[in-house]
Amino acid sequence: MGDGPVAVSRRKTVAQKLPETPETAEEEPIKQRKNGLYPGVSDELAENMKSGWADTELHGLEPVAQAEHTARRRAALSARFPGERLVIPAGNLKTRSNDTEYSFRSSVEYAYLTGNQTEDGVLVLEPTADGHRGTLYLLPRSDRENGEFWLSGQGELWVGRRHSLSEAATLYGIPTSDVRELADKLREATGPVRVVRGYDAGVEDALTDKVTAERDEELRVFLSEARLVKDEFEIGELQKAVDSTVRGFEDVVKVLDKAEATSERYIEGTFFLRARVEGNDIGYGSICAAGPHACTLHWVRNDGPVRSGDLLLLDAGVETHTLYTADVTRTLPINGTYDEIQKKIYDAVYESQEAGIAAVKPGAKYRDFHDAAQRVLAEKLVEWGLVEGPVERVLELGLQRRWTLHGTGHMLGMDVHDCAAARTETYVEGTLEPGMVLTVEPGLYFQADDLTVPEEYRGIGVRIEDDILVTEDGNRNLSAGLPRRSDEVEAWMASLKG
Repeated sequence: MGDGPVAVSRRKTVAQKLPETPETAEEEPIKQRKNGLYPGVSDELAENMKSGWADTELHGLEPVAQAEHTARRRAALSARFPGERLVIPAGNLKTRSNDTEYSFRSSVEYAYLTGNQTEDGVLVLEPTADGHRGTLYLLPRSDRENGEFWLSGQGELWVGRRHSLSEAATLYGIPTSDVRELADKLREATGPVRVVRGYDAGVEDALTDKVTAERDEELRVFLSEARLVKDEFEIGELQKAVDSTVRGFEDVVKVLDKAEATSERYIEGTFFLRARVEGNDIGYGSICAAGPHACTLHWVRNDGPVRSGDLLLLDAGVETHTLYTADVTRTLPINGTYDEIQKKIYDAVYESQEAGIAAVKPGAKYRDFHDAAQRVLAEKLVEWGLVEGPVERVLELGLQRRWTLHGTGHMLGMDVHDCAAARTETYVEGTLEPGMVLTVEPGLYFQADDLTVPEEYRGIGVRIEDDILVTEDGNRNLSAGLPRRSDEVEAWMASLKG
C-alpha cells in the first residue's frame, strides 16, 4: 500500500463537506501524514496536476438490470408513506485500523431501493402531490481543480474512478445530486420525515430534531417485510448465488487432502476464492468445522485440524454482485465414507430435513417446516434412548433442544437472515407465499463433553441445509445441485476426487 501525501481519512459525508473552490483549497493547509515521505506540495506541482487529463465521461450506458424492479419498490414505499420525506442512507466506510477501512457493503435497504452500492450515498424521497420524487445523493467525480482527486485518501487516484452524477442517473434511473449539499437541505426540511437509522451518523445528525425512533422503526419494518416475497430478479440472483456455492463446495472436496495437511483455513480460503471470482464476496463468515468443531454452531475461527475419519460441517454461501446470498450446509466425511455411527446420525438429520422441506408450500404456516423437522429429530432421540418419551412430551418441553439447539430455518435474500425486522405476525407467525425463499436446516450436535450420550456420539455434529423457494404448487430446492442423501454424498465425493 503506497505512502500518500496526505492522511487517507479525508472521506467526507453529508456532515463534512469537501473543499469546493480552489481558493478554499489554497487557504487550508494540506493535512500531512505524520510520517509521510513528502513534506508538502509545491505550487508548481499543484498547478501541474490540474491539467492534461482526458475526458473520461462514459456514454451509451444502460440502466442496471434491477432498475425496473427498484422503481416498483420505491413506488410501493411511496404509497405506504404518503406526504412524508423518506431518507435511506447507504452508509459510510468504517475504519479497520489506523488509516485502512473495511470493504464497504451498502445498507440492504438502500441497495434494495436503488441498485446502487456506493458509500455515502443517500436516497431521498420528497413528497409531492401525487406521490414522491426520488433523488439519489452521491459524491460526484473527484475535483481536479482543488486537487481532491489526488490529495484526498478517497480521491480517485487512490481508490479508483467513481461514476459521475449523470452516469449514475442513467444507471439507476433516479435523478442525482451532490451529497455534500444534502445536510443543509435536510436541516431546512419541513413536514414529517423518516430515516433508516444506524448507517450514517451525519444524516441522522442533520435530522435530529425532525424524526422519532418509533416512526423510523415503522419505515425499517416496512422495508424488511417488503423483502419477504422475492420478485423474479431476486429469485434469479439467489439461484446464481446457489449455483456458485455448489461449485465452491466442489472446490473444497477436491482439496480435502491439502486441508488435512494444513487446517480448516485451507477450506475457508478455497471457498472464498470461488466467492470472489464469481460473486461479490462470501455472504457471511464461512463455517468450516471439522471434527468436534461441527458442534459449535457458528464456528468461524476455522483454525483447527482436518482429520481423516472425522466429519466436516461446511456452512457457506456466495454473495452475488447484487448482494443476494446463498446459505448452504453439507456435512461430509473427510475420507469420503461415513462410518456406522456417523451415518446413523446423518441419516436421521436427512430424514428430518425431508420432512421439513415437504412442509414448505403456499398456504402453510411458516412454523410448519420447523415443527415437522423437529418432530423427526425428537422421535430419533427417543428411539435411541437419549431422552425419555413420549415424543409429544419431548416437543412440549423442548427437550430435544439439548442436541438440536437452533431453529430449523430462516428467510433468505440480501441478508443471510433476511427480513429480520419484520413483525412477528408476518414472519414467524405468518403464512408462506409463492416467492418466499427460506432455508431448511435441521441438525444434531453431540458435544464432546456431553456425558448424557454414549461415547461414540460425542464430538459428532451434523447439519444439512438447503435454500427453498416457495412456488405456486409447492417448493423448489434451489440448492438441489448438491447431493444430500448419505450414499449420494459418498458417490459425489468419490467422483470429484477422481
